[in-house]
Amino acid sequence: ELSICVYTFITICLASVMGGEMTFELPDNERQCFFESVDKGVEATLEFQVITGGHYDVDMELTAPNGRVVYKDVKKQYDSVTWTSDEKGIIKFCFSNEFSTFTHKVVYFDLDIGNEDPLAKTGDTQATAMTMLESGAVNVHEQLKIILDLQTHHRLREAQGRGHAEDLNERVFLWSMGQTIIILIIGVGQVLVLRSFFTDRKPRGRA
Repeated sequence: ELSICVYTFITICLASVMGGEMTFELPDNERQCFFESVDKGVEATLEFQVITGGHYDVDMELTAPNGRVVYKDVKKQYDSVTWTSDEKGIIKFCFSNEFSTFTHKVVYFDLDIGNEDPLAKTGDTQATAMTMLESGAVNVHEQLKIILDLQTHHRLREAQGRGHAEDLNERVFLWSMGQTIIILIIGVGQVLVLRSFFTDRKPRGRA
């Protein structure tokens, strides 16, 4: 059985930023929905990608709190959508694998809602040693966020590549087994045919 390496991410909340990221398994002929609260006028971004399974595609639909469909597409491997909420409420985004009859999918999504509060709030315009230290801390924080995002995408690519390699390995193994069985059958058949040529046949008696 094809083993799939799945990286599961726990939902993360940082400062005033809501949302989070997650990797989950989407069985065939099923649809899974997620819900998140948003405020009016807040900008949000949803990014998703199919890591393993079938043709690496799912259907995705995003619905605003007022029921308006913000995004809808079918059989997408990956995509990203950014929108601003018109009113406060609950958004719903659903991933569907109903078009697949036997293939499970592993889907990753990252939801960012709102902007993160700055780590350092400047009150005085005078530059001091403390403000320089705070500026350095903010710079390090921003660089670490970039590194975290790059590591996440690297893990996704690694998991997708591993899935490709294991699927290819399974196909090559099954093909090799089939070829071996065919060669054995042909070899046994040839031996039986050759033996029949050298087998002494008893003459038939006359009546």
